Amino acid sequence: MRAEKYKQHSQKGKAKRAVLVSVTLVFLIIIIFFISLNTGSIYLTPAEVILTLFGQGTEQQNLILFDFRLPRMVIALLVGTGLAISGAVLQGIVRNPLADPGIIGINAGAGLSVMLFLSFFAVTTTISIILMPFLAFLGAAGAAFIIYVLSYKRSEGITPMRLVLTGIAVAAGINALMIVLTLRLNPETYQFLATWLAGSIWGSDWQFVLALLPWLVILIPFVYSKAMVLNILHLGEETSIGLGANLEKERRVLLASAVGLAAASVSVSGGIGFIGLIAPHLTRQLVGDKYEYVIPVSGLVGALLLLLADMIGRFIKQPEVPAGIIVAVIGAPYFLYLLARLKD
Repeated sequence: MRAEKYKQHSQKGKAKRAVLVSVTLVFLIIIIFFISLNTGSIYLTPAEVILTLFGQGTEQQNLILFDFRLPRMVIALLVGTGLAISGAVLQGIVRNPLADPGIIGINAGAGLSVMLFLSFFAVTTTISIILMPFLAFLGAAGAAFIIYVLSYKRSEGITPMRLVLTGIAVAAGINALMIVLTLRLNPETYQFLATWLAGSIWGSDWQFVLALLPWLVILIPFVYSKAMVLNILHLGEETSIGLGANLEKERRVLLASAVGLAAASVSVSGGIGFIGLIAPHLTRQLVGDKYEYVIPVSGLVGALLLLLADMIGRFIKQPEVPAGIIVAVIGAPYFLYLLARLKD
């Protein structure tokens, strides 16, 4: 009886902590969002931003705020959320803290598909913009399939470390192919794709927001509904089978969801990595391992990280340092730190 009361008390404590952390993250996002509205090549004072938001700005201020900065910042929030939740799901599937859609090759597959599309077609129509997440999904799914097949052994199934190492090798191969392809492009297209590969949030248009939003609206609630499955998978294969989980089926469904989130995000943001690695780790330190908390809080952490990286990139250099580079400066040392801890 005491043990049960202690368990209930502990669960309530974790729930309260998750709510407190979420509220704090939302507060920080609002602050960074407002500061970011004032950051750019053309400075707007806080008073001008407020007046413009309430319809009292000049034509130039309306153009800067509503046509350039706001859609870009909304995309940063959505992409950060999508990549972070994708990383959290992947880490749950493979039970490896180093899993990330960028590190294991999913982003590279999506990037190759988008790159081929941009090499032949200009993104100037609504149909082209809507098509890009689907094409990115096909490329990412192809990469995920190759990784899955190469990682699978009939006697052992898929081991977490083998999947990550295979993903790194596949990502390296795809990135090499992308470099070769860029050498055959005209200078204008090459410059654009080089910026895209660096992780610039280039799709700063409301059409890109509308192209990305349905993927997140559909897949994030679905992934959240699978939180209990991820909790079971986190316990290990033997325990999962003992609890009645159909491991391979659940893995495939969750992997497809993670691929969809990452691919749609990459299609409008470029090659941004490490968000899916950092955000779930920070989340677990804040709220623990239960996925009913990890999924939403990871999304908030990812949104905050990418919004902050985009703001810093626009602040330190004009026109900008791509957000992907800012994230990589933080993420690469963090990845090495995690790798060192795993070796210990």
